[in-house]
Parts: sequence; structure tokens; C-alpha cells
Amino acid sequence: MSLGAFALVASEFMPVSLLTPIAADLHISEGQAGQAISVSGAFAVMTSLFIASVAKGVNRKSLLLALIAMMIVSGTVVSLAPNYLVFMVGRAMIGVVIGGFWSMSAATAMRLVEEHHVPRALAILNGGNALATVIAAPAGSFLGGLIGWRGAFFCVVPVAVVVFFWQLFSLPSMASERHRQSASVFALLTRPIVRMGMIAVSLFFMGQFTLFTYVRPFLEAVAHVDVATLSLVLLSMGVAGFIGTALIGGALKNSVYPTLIVIPVLMAFLAVGLLIWGKWIIVSAMILTAWGLFATSAPVGWWTWLARTLPQDAEAGGGLMVAVVQLAITLGATCGGVLFDRIGYQATFSASAVALIMAAFLAFRTRQLVRSL
Repeated sequence: MSLGAFALVASEFMPVSLLTPIAADLHISEGQAGQAISVSGAFAVMTSLFIASVAKGVNRKSLLLALIAMMIVSGTVVSLAPNYLVFMVGRAMIGVVIGGFWSMSAATAMRLVEEHHVPRALAILNGGNALATVIAAPAGSFLGGLIGWRGAFFCVVPVAVVVFFWQLFSLPSMASERHRQSASVFALLTRPIVRMGMIAVSLFFMGQFTLFTYVRPFLEAVAHVDVATLSLVLLSMGVAGFIGTALIGGALKNSVYPTLIVIPVLMAFLAVGLLIWGKWIIVSAMILTAWGLFATSAPVGWWTWLARTLPQDAEAGGGLMVAVVQLAITLGATCGGVLFDRIGYQATFSASAVALIMAAFLAFRTRQLVRSL
């Protein structure tokens, strides 16, 4: 499952480091290329909300294997895409995999191990996610320079094949649990705390991906970096994110809400810092490394909030969280691309900062709601 998470996250965010060559090869703008993340997010939203009802009665092992098979097809379609339309079809397929895999990930981990091992199992599973943030973007940039963006995308396919056969032989049969209905996902939104928290989550991820999706064209156009330097900057972001994910657990033990409030505020200041000092590559690299430290670790805080807020409805809450996060990524990448194409990176990064400040404010309001109960 952890290797599957690695392959999936690597596939999802590979376009971030390859926007420029994708745009050049397919004869589209960099903003249009950025919509490759938007379309995967849109299909992930729909899948996460409805997969439980659509696949009712399907053995969960068979469903996971079908999703991994779709990941293999998606990577092949994208790497061989002759035009923008086929490229986006391949990206839509990976969106279906994202929504289905992450919606079932926590429930699967809970069925594979004894109850007292569940936190460790979830940590191992999400370790694949953290590792992908270290490797995917810089490796995509590096491989794109060596074998082209198509070759970089195709490199994920053999990993997905290994995942398929590993899960085929290692996962036990897991009959569908029929008592969970997709309607419960929407019912959670009737609770004020959940509603406020989910809005805060959406604004956080929207702010994050409004900026992060367009890091490569920003560095190339403003800081004038080459591919080697770009790969190094992306690697430093990933390593910092991996470190942040390992460290944030201590901060979350007794201070979930302060962490959820402070991190987006710091990221908003970093976005403004890129606007002011972005043309100096050393400063940009330092700012983006700090960005990676906070941005990659922050989702752990929100999943911790979910577990503490909805201990009896963690599975339904997980499906809702996946939908909210993917919708936010879609909106962030879309809005960021429109602003980047029509106005410039200044508008994109400013919008990111505003969304992050709003996320911090709503996290604060969520804490107030909890205290008022």
C-alpha cells in the first residue's frame, strides 16, 4: 500500500516539474499544461464521493487491483499522447485512481493490522506519500532533461506494475463492508465544526497549489535557472517536506489547532517573499525549501484533526476529506493557471497568499467553535 501511495503521488504531481516541456511539445500554454493537475483533481473528487456506492459489494482487494491497473494504463496513455485531448484523458484516469485509492486507504490499513498497530500502519502507508514528494518533482525534472517528459511519465509505469503484482499476492481478500453509505459523507457537512474545518482545509490546499503548480515556470522565467538547478531546488523542497512530516507529530500531540493556524500564515509570508526576492535564486531556493517543510507536513495536521473530530465516522470523514482536498487542488491549479497566463506570476502568488491567510483564519474560527461547545 505504501509503494502504491508512492507511485500514485508521483504520477499525480509529475506535471509540476514538467510544465514547460509539456507545453512546448503539445503546443499549449504553461497554464493549460497546469490543468493536467486540475483534471486529475476533478475526477478524484467525483470518485471519492461516489466510489463506495458505485462499487458496493465489490471485494476491496479486487477494487484496489483495478485501480492500480488503471494507473498503469494512465501512465502509458499520457506518455504516448499525440495531442492535448488524449493527454488530459490519461490525466483524468489517474484522477479516478487518486480518489478511489485514498478513500479506501485508511479503511484498508485498519483491516490489515490489529487495532493497536493502526497508527503505525497509517504512518507507513503515508510514508510512500512523503517519499514521493522527495523524489517525484526533482526526478521528473531530471529525467525530463535526459529522456524527455514522456519518458519521465513512463518511468512510473514499471513501478505501478510492481505494485499490482505485490498487492495481488500480499493483500488478503477483503469483502465489501455494506454498512457505510456515501450519503453519510454529505451528512457530516451538517455539523458546524466539520463544515468550518473543511472550508479551512480547502483554502489551505487551494493556496498551496495555486503557487506550487507553477514553481517551475516561475523559476525559469524569473530566477533564470537551468534544469540541473531546478532539480536541486525541487529536491531540497522534497527533503524538507520529508523532515517536516517526521517532526510534526510532536507538535500535534497537544497543539493541533495552533499548528493548523501558524503553518498557513508562515506559508503566506513565504509566498510574499517570492514576490519580493524571487529573482535571486539563492533566496528563492531557501524560501521554497521552507515552503516544502511546511506544505508537506501540514496535511498530517489536518488528518489528525479529522481523527480527533470524527472518531466514530473516520471512514466517511476520510472520503469527504479526499473530495475537499482534490477539489481545492483543482481550483488552485486552475485559478493559478489563469492568473499566470493572463497577468503573471505576481497575481498567482498573491492569490496563494490570500487563500492561505483565509485558511488560517478559518482554522482559528474552528477552534473557537470547539471551545464554545
